[in-house]
Amino acid sequence: MTKVVIIGGGPGGYEAALVGRQLGGEVTLIERTGLGGAAVLTDCVPSKTLIATAEVLVRIENAKEIGLRIDGGSEAVKVDFAEVNRRIVELARAQSEDIRARLVAEGIDIVQGTGRLEGPHVVVVEGPDGERRLDADIVLLATGTTPRELPDAVCDGERILNWQQLYALQELPERLIVVGSGVTGVEFAGAYHGLGSNVVLVSSRKQVLPGQDPDAAAVLQQVYTTRGMEIISEARANAARREGDTVIVTLADGREIEGSHALFAVGSTPNTQGLGLESAGVAMAEWGHIPVDRVSRTNVSNVYAAGDVTGVFPLASVAAMQGRIAMWHALGDAVTPLDIMQVSSNIFTAPEVATVGITQEQVDRGELKVATAFLSLDGNARSKMQSFRDGFVKLFCLPTTGIIVGGVVVAPRASELIHAVTLAVAQRITVDQFSNTFTVYPSMSGSVAEAARRLHRRDEGMLTS
Repeated sequence: MTKVVIIGGGPGGYEAALVGRQLGGEVTLIERTGLGGAAVLTDCVPSKTLIATAEVLVRIENAKEIGLRIDGGSEAVKVDFAEVNRRIVELARAQSEDIRARLVAEGIDIVQGTGRLEGPHVVVVEGPDGERRLDADIVLLATGTTPRELPDAVCDGERILNWQQLYALQELPERLIVVGSGVTGVEFAGAYHGLGSNVVLVSSRKQVLPGQDPDAAAVLQQVYTTRGMEIISEARANAARREGDTVIVTLADGREIEGSHALFAVGSTPNTQGLGLESAGVAMAEWGHIPVDRVSRTNVSNVYAAGDVTGVFPLASVAAMQGRIAMWHALGDAVTPLDIMQVSSNIFTAPEVATVGITQEQVDRGELKVATAFLSLDGNARSKMQSFRDGFVKLFCLPTTGIIVGGVVVAPRASELIHAVTLAVAQRITVDQFSNTFTVYPSMSGSVAEAARRLHRRDEGMLTS
């Protein structure tokens, strides 16, 4: 029986373990904190639970626009923040236990501790009961990342925080300074603002969400500003210090911002230190990630890697797929290599921002010639019913064939709407095939089909952007 040893119990690790066991491997999974890893315990599950809670208050605040009068608006609902965080932590713990139960039921050996390579075929585990050596035919590294800290803004878990430390708070921050306007920063800024915090978002760029679709970023920045959030653009934070119950964040230009708390969302660093990569001959990239090919294999034939530690795409869904692909490939099953252009992603703001396939940046750089349709959702009947006006659908297709190659949806529940576009990209569906499929009326999905319909052209069968 093939011996499979997996270091890391996040989505990349536990999904790989399930596939490895399904294909007949003798699987050992090493995890030091809890099954599900950061994705379940301190990242995806907790943060999206917090965001879902904040969404309720945002809906209450907007209820007056559809004729509902709630005395006091969102202020009529008191936020018991200690209870909010207690529920978040409990939900994450329960999800972790569900994963553990599934793995145990499948016959996977779970070892608590920290693993490291000692050559390509031996894994050493440091655990509560001492050191243990495991022989391995196949090794999968799925150790994830750790929130990055600035040298002069060391997180203390009380007032100066990273996103993993937020759930220990017992009171809602009165004034929260969020440093970083990438995905993590804007998600937490929106959630805490929705819950009632006075939020200041510090962005190093002119517009939030650098690296994302610029039209989507512009909508979100406008929405946040209209709701009263303060956004300090083109500013870089250098330091943070505490003075009693006050946090002072210092910007590069010398300005100082005062708040009750500060959240630093300034990226992450891969967990490769002490992993024994050199002893096994596993290559490491300049920024500490472990390079892999499209079947999750490192430069060492029996050593694979999955998830954020690879630097491929920091999504739980990608980590899980990388882990599955690694086991399919290593244990000789049929495998389709990872295709990043078929990965859908979502930013859990209000409205949500969902994307798949080719990006506007790639189009602007001339990497692929496409036809584009842009359709605002302010004319959608379902959108009007919900008093929603800030959003759009954007589709990209090949000019000659009409094959859909990408899309962006900015809307409530865009994470659900993007699936149809993802399917179209994966199956190379044309705009005519897509738009000729029935949608419900009234529905938000109707606008996705309408965007595809607008890309139909009769002129010699050609599409023009």
